[in-house]
Amino acid sequence: MKDKRAASAVPAAFCGMAAALETALMFLTGLVPVATYSLPALAGFVGIVIVIELGVKWAWPVYAASSILSVLTSPDKEAAALYVLFFGCYPILKALVERIRSKAGEWLVKFAIFNAAAVVYYFISIYVLGVPQESFWEFGILLPAVLLVIGNVVFALYDYVVSGLVRVYWQRLHRPVSRMLWQHW
Repeated sequence: MKDKRAASAVPAAFCGMAAALETALMFLTGLVPVATYSLPALAGFVGIVIVIELGVKWAWPVYAASSILSVLTSPDKEAAALYVLFFGCYPILKALVERIRSKAGEWLVKFAIFNAAAVVYYFISIYVLGVPQESFWEFGILLPAVLLVIGNVVFALYDYVVSGLVRVYWQRLHRPVSRMLWQHW
């Protein structure tokens, strides 16, 4: 029988590498300025692997560590805010929300999560990142309201893509990754 401490070293090391990868992707936002939205989303996809292979309880500390490191090291603070508020935690929350038996209830909670993150992001943009509130008015239209409607459509597409990535990962990569993780235990 293997030592329990040694057995927990494998998931801890895997989580450490995941947090490092997520943080590195967030650091790249300084090198690829047009990736303010795509790199946080890509970093969040790493969380899918943690949720599938180790479960939600291991994914939360990875998210916390990479969030703190992203805020401290990411040159693009807007991207860091997007990661912390939504993209980093959504794969974990998605795994929990999809346990709801009612599809309507599931989607209601998913849209509530997205909209709450979007509203908090709006206020962080104004009061923390210093974006002038007047810049959100164009042609007499309150742009955040329009962007929120468009964002909900894009979010539904994002959720569909994340579900597809989960299926592809499960079908093609889960066995080899799982075997690699647990071959010695």
